Amino acid sequence: MIYFDNSATTKPYPEVLEVFQKASGRYFANPSSPHALGAEAERLMIQTRKKIAEQMEVKEREIIFTSGGTEGNNLAIKGIALQHQTRGRHIITSSVEHPSVIEAFKGLEQLGFEVTYVEVDRHGYVDPVEIEKEIRKDTILISIMSVNNELGTIQPIKEIADITSRFPKAYFHVDHVQGQGKTPLSLKKAKVDLFTVSGHKIHGFKGTGVLFVREGIKLFPLFHGGGHEMNLRSGTENLPGMIAFSKALQLINIKQNEEVNELRNLRNYLFTKLQQLDGVVINSPEDGAPHILNLSVPGIKPEVMVHALAEDEIYISTKSACSSKHPDRSAVLQACGVSEEVMVSALRISLSYQNNRSEADAFIKSFKRTVAYLKGKGDKS
Repeated sequence: MIYFDNSATTKPYPEVLEVFQKASGRYFANPSSPHALGAEAERLMIQTRKKIAEQMEVKEREIIFTSGGTEGNNLAIKGIALQHQTRGRHIITSSVEHPSVIEAFKGLEQLGFEVTYVEVDRHGYVDPVEIEKEIRKDTILISIMSVNNELGTIQPIKEIADITSRFPKAYFHVDHVQGQGKTPLSLKKAKVDLFTVSGHKIHGFKGTGVLFVREGIKLFPLFHGGGHEMNLRSGTENLPGMIAFSKALQLINIKQNEEVNELRNLRNYLFTKLQQLDGVVINSPEDGAPHILNLSVPGIKPEVMVHALAEDEIYISTKSACSSKHPDRSAVLQACGVSEEVMVSALRISLSYQNNRSEADAFIKSFKRTVAYLKGKGDKS
């Protein structure tokens, strides 16, 4: 099996599975319970939060545990908008954000907020100058992802953060779900106010994640109840999930430090090989993230290509696994202004540190044979 769909989800590391199982068996008590078992669970939760804060170089009280990227993005965006709407009701994002961001902004539009969707270039880049042009006196939030989940475009987060920091009313949120462990972004250096990470994109578990909320920033909570997570996310804490997330974060950061160049070389190798094939259009920028490669084969439906490759036990995807509307059309590529035939035939290859060159070669071989077959120019076998 060759798994090239890591931007949709990753396979949990064995070490992550191990710590989750141990924590589930031993530390099963509710951390809010007053008895000894609850106190033991609470101590471990505090230690886990501390470890994550140290890895992210932030303060412990700035870490909010969530169920993943979608919740983290919604809490950041809606939390800022609803809490600070008396200061202004104008918010800014780009036209190529993840559905959990785009749909959150559209939801706020229904509540009377005014949204500016900044346009991008052919490869999905957001121009910081365009962001600055759109900031007004009543702007309270700017939300831009660090790495585009479909194209792998790396956005100029530091430059945008430098701009937004000059506007005290405007908070800056970064969706770093696709960037964590592959494209470094220092919260210690970047002037980012809110920052989303998901566990299952870094070889952790689905249903786990973290939202960084800079100290002093107030959010309107999405969940009300027992006041867990600094009154921002009520609900019994998922302690095994927190521990698993911490372990996954530790391991992916080590991989990034030691193996990111090999990952980038593998992506570049695929980029070059695919670029040389007739009828293939590369949609990703050449200097994109080291794990994402988007391409189109005009004339072939992407889901047909995906299923054909799956027959060879090779797994890729079409676009964001979280997109539901227009199954053949990529909203991201539409925003980039590509042609209709390119837009409706997009495929995404997304790598992990577990992939290698021999898998890339096997993929290229199967891909070429499959394209020829689907165009009636060869045999699939």
